[in-house]
Amino acid sequence: MLYTNLKHIESAAQHANVLKENENVMVICGRMGPMCIPVYGIAEELESTYPNVAFFDMEFDNPEAHVIRNLPEVRGFMGIPFTIYYKNGKVVKATSSIQSKAQVTAILDEQFGK
Repeated sequence: MLYTNLKHIESAAQHANVLKENENVMVICGRMGPMCIPVYGIAEELESTYPNVAFFDMEFDNPEAHVIRNLPEVRGFMGIPFTIYYKNGKVVKATSSIQSKAQVTAILDEQFGK
C-alpha cells in the first residue's frame, strides 16, 4: 500500500476502468522511496490545479502493476517511479525516476492543456 493522498489503483481491472472512465490520466507507479515520494507530493499538489486530469498511484511491487511495468514505453527505464500519462486510454508520455514540479507541469500542459 502506498501512503499518499492520491487515489490508489490496486488491480489491472481497476487500471483499465480508470482509463475507460477518464480522458486524461496520470499514474505514478512506484514505492515509498526517495525517488518516488517527491513525485507523489508534486501530483498531490497539482491535483487541484488540473481538474481535467485524474491523478492516481499504483504500487510497483503489486503483481497487478504488470499493466504498467510491461508497457513498451517503459522498456529501458532504470529507475522508479514510472509515471505514465494517458489520453483516451493511450500512453502519450512516460517518464522514470524523480521529476521536478516544472518537469511534471510541462508534461501536463503539453499533453492535457491547462
